[in-house]
Amino acid sequence: MNTLFDNSHVRRQDRLLPEERAWQLLKEAEWSVLSMVDDEGKPYGIPVSHVWDGGKHIYIHCAPQGRKLNAIGAHGEVSLCVVGRVNLLPERFTTEYESIVVSGTATTGLPDDEKRAALSLLIDKLSPEHKVVGMKYAAGSFHRVQIIRIEILQMSGKQKRVNPSQS
Repeated sequence: MNTLFDNSHVRRQDRLLPEERAWQLLKEAEWSVLSMVDDEGKPYGIPVSHVWDGGKHIYIHCAPQGRKLNAIGAHGEVSLCVVGRVNLLPERFTTEYESIVVSGTATTGLPDDEKRAALSLLIDKLSPEHKVVGMKYAAGSFHRVQIIRIEILQMSGKQKRVNPSQS
């Protein structure tokens, strides 16, 4: 995985998120923001639920048509921003945070077996206590679901921690 994680271009080298925490955040975060260029060449970002396969792919489910799919069809290069812990410190005029940014290539039109596997991963992550019912639901609505696969090309992470003794 080391070749996918690269913090060398992060401007604030004093705020690097460790690689291990970056992968953990990708795995555990409930949502992220997918950013694309739409089919008219305009920027487009939307919150999504994602799941990481533990390798170099991220999966997102959506309706079988719409702006997101049109954008990916026109421009497959995407960015996924995942935000973890956030702690607003109003009295110090700052915020503690952790986040990762994934650059990748999005693909649709996946084989049915890969779509089923992605839906299974999503259910494992988002509804693990309802796996059996979730898989039945997924099977019944399979024709109404599209799966987007993002191949991770690069990922970086950043964090800010404030020392309590600093004023």
